[in-house]
Amino acid sequence: MIRSLSRCLFGMLAVVVLSAPVSAQMIVAHRGASHDAPENTLSAFRLAWQQGADGVEGDFYLTADDQIVCIHDRDTKRTAGTQKMVEASTLAELRTLEYGSWKNKKFAGESIPTLDEVIETVPEGKKLIIELKSTLRIVPKLVETLKKHQDKPIEWIVIAFDAPTAAAFKKQMPDVKTHWLTSFKQSTPVSAYQPTAARIAATVDKIGVDGVGMNGKTEVIDAEFVKALKAGGCPEFHVWTIDDVATAKTFQSLGAMGVTTNVPAVIGAALR
Repeated sequence: MIRSLSRCLFGMLAVVVLSAPVSAQMIVAHRGASHDAPENTLSAFRLAWQQGADGVEGDFYLTADDQIVCIHDRDTKRTAGTQKMVEASTLAELRTLEYGSWKNKKFAGESIPTLDEVIETVPEGKKLIIELKSTLRIVPKLVETLKKHQDKPIEWIVIAFDAPTAAAFKKQMPDVKTHWLTSFKQSTPVSAYQPTAARIAATVDKIGVDGVGMNGKTEVIDAEFVKALKAGGCPEFHVWTIDDVATAKTFQSLGAMGVTTNVPAVIGAALR
């Protein structure tokens, strides 16, 4: 009787475990809540927290006077209307422009934020994903800035397309999660996408980072691709920029560590 009851309880437990929903991935607001607010501004980051994001991702350059500022492009033309090269300008020069009205007049007067200012928006227990647009020269200032804020109860994740930059940062701050970034391309419309999972894993292993961030192409990233990544020594991955619920659920089922999106409220509601 006891043995039969045990078997019954075990079977019930197995049903519960197998039918449990897939755990939600980290929902990362791409340049803040950039569907609704001007990207890479304090307004966009604050709105992302209001919309329930687990983390925010911002793009960062080092200015001519060694200040880390948040902007995606090499120059200010698209978001400020006047062209200044970010790395060749001082913070004061960049702040003569405004970065909000291109999105909506209600954001007029938005300034280019510094990394310090972005950090101050991050609530306790949340994550800041720092994409390095400048290369090696930004690393010393980034390390200095993060150490200054190391007692703040938030998590940093540093990401970069430039492999030497990602490696240099990870070497100086080994306790900070760091991902190399890559995107998939074809040399012709019928050729295979590159890089392969094996090549990605080899790069991650070679430069000593924790994982990879990839543009979320479902025609490339499938169960076999993820299996090959892990077999090659790349333990984790995240994807961008996913605004479609069905695609987000696909990457959730594949075990993506995080999904970066312009609409964190929508994707968060679907995956949690």
